[in-house]
Amino acid sequence: MAIFSRLEPTDAGAPGRALWMSTIAFTLCFAVWTIFAIIGIRIKQDLGLTETEFGLLVGTPVLTGSLVRLLLGIWTNRYGGRLVYTLTMLASAAATFALAYARTYPEMLIAGLGVGLAGGSFAVGVAYVSPFFPAGKQGTALGIFGAGNVGAAVTKFLAPFVLIAWGWQAVAEIWAAVLALMAVVFWFTTSDDPAFRNRAARVQKSFLQELEPLKSLQVWRFSLYYFFAFGGFVALSLWLPRYLVGVYGFDLETAGMVAAAYSIPGSLFRAYGGVLSDRIGARTVMYLMLLVAAITTLILSLPATPGILPIAITPLVFVVVVFALGFVMSLGKAAVYKHIPVYYPESVGAVGGLVGMIGGLGGFVLPIAFGALKDATGLWSSCFLLLFVVVAVSLAWMHLAIRRIERRAASAPAGVTA
Repeated sequence: MAIFSRLEPTDAGAPGRALWMSTIAFTLCFAVWTIFAIIGIRIKQDLGLTETEFGLLVGTPVLTGSLVRLLLGIWTNRYGGRLVYTLTMLASAAATFALAYARTYPEMLIAGLGVGLAGGSFAVGVAYVSPFFPAGKQGTALGIFGAGNVGAAVTKFLAPFVLIAWGWQAVAEIWAAVLALMAVVFWFTTSDDPAFRNRAARVQKSFLQELEPLKSLQVWRFSLYYFFAFGGFVALSLWLPRYLVGVYGFDLETAGMVAAAYSIPGSLFRAYGGVLSDRIGARTVMYLMLLVAAITTLILSLPATPGILPIAITPLVFVVVVFALGFVMSLGKAAVYKHIPVYYPESVGAVGGLVGMIGGLGGFVLPIAFGALKDATGLWSSCFLLLFVVVAVSLAWMHLAIRRIERRAASAPAGVTA
């Protein structure tokens, strides 16, 4: 509770309401965004879909929810987070409700495109929440907001019971109704963010001007970090059940429980990552995350049974190490977004949208790459070798960039701030 008490607002409670209502809304959006993880299995059975068709159906919301983040972030800068967040929830709810009445595969894919809007709410929330808090508390605030990723676990735990009782259509209808109700509550309990109110009194940027910061190489460096921290985390959440069944012979129920246990703390610890970024600095947290991630992914790259190498990773060691990896990934997710309002205070929507888009695409692309590597090499652990390469490139790029910044600062004339 001490974490939360430091965020209590002093101006009539607006920052606190903005944070908590945004976090609840994002949790529900994330629950809707991952709805196909449960109902997709029943839809596959009903329509007799192939594995490829099923993969496309499940992946469509993830893909569209990632791609739309940049546009939604820019719209948030231009029209305000309160309006854009509310409309995003209503549009997602409408598409989810329409899904319940889709009867053919193409109709479900079209509905899935609309369901994906729920995933874009992350970019809206970041741009909306951050201006309510000073720089020293933005990491904590955005960490708490980002913990709404736990909505995926809400769907995994609750949707099966609704599906068994009333069918998959009822899941879509109930999830849609709850999200629409949340949109109404959000609109009437929150206010416009300070940044939007200040921008309203100034000349609006053109769309191309909104995109101007994206020319910076630093933005793409942040995107690579998030590709690993968020995209890698989502990919492992999806891949772990298959990995545990295929490598260690776990039954599906046990593998699913391990994957759920990996997902929930990994989402909630994001709030702690925000606090830590405020206390010791986001750069320090990023170094910690990437160093530990490099060590853990290298360990997990070892085979599960003795072969060419005389050592192997036992199930217990695997679970412990992969949980350590998930923990530091959660810290890294918060640290990446701590950087954005500090470096780009006037472009949080565009920069945050791009970084979120690349991270979301990681959750879509990496599972496909994991499967391709398994087919090509025959090694299940090849997925962790791929993650190690991504971590190593990220760590090297970050270290070289920081060294260059430090050298530039040291050579600057006296009195000039680098």
